[in-house]
Amino acid sequence: MAVEPLEPKEIEERLAELPGWSLDGDRLARTYRFGTHFAATAMVVHIAQVQEELGHHSDLTLGYNTVALTVNTHSVGGAVTVLDFDLARRVEELAPGHGAS
Repeated sequence: MAVEPLEPKEIEERLAELPGWSLDGDRLARTYRFGTHFAATAMVVHIAQVQEELGHHSDLTLGYNTVALTVNTHSVGGAVTVLDFDLARRVEELAPGHGAS
């Protein structure tokens, strides 16, 4: 599927629908906090499963009770595309089940 970079205005509009997510340079970014390190680790595994399903991957950082994601689309020169927002939405859907805030 060919994707195109999103225009800044469209990125801004889509970000308004994803509280907690922001634009960090040329990437969508979000950090989640958890009650335990185990919950954070389980979230990483769940995100990895979603990424495999979508065939689209983020950079994931597991910290002490935190998980940070940054994502852009390498195939269009590292720009933000609908693929990045699709992944962000899927992660948002599963985050409450892991106790993320």
